[in-house]
Amino acid sequence: MDENGICFSLVGDYYLPNLKLSDPPDAPPLGRYGRMRKAYLKEWRPKTYSRLLLREELYPHLREIDKAAQTRLDTIKDEEQAREIILAELVYN
Repeated sequence: MDENGICFSLVGDYYLPNLKLSDPPDAPPLGRYGRMRKAYLKEWRPKTYSRLLLREELYPHLREIDKAAQTRLDTIKDEEQAREIILAELVYN
């Protein structure tokens, strides 16, 4: 175990970190925006992805992003519905 609290195993000639996902098995699956964020981090920000993964912060981060995006999308939909109602009242009155 090193000073960061990460355990390593010798595999062949290399020491690899013993990784475990902090996402509990009964957690709901990631939504669309969480999966999109994961793909983005993996492809375009591999250092951030690795850091979050090693610190077991990846899935909490992805769930937070998914929740925030879904909340924003719901707000936009509600605002759009309100605009349509107001527009319909103006047009038909």
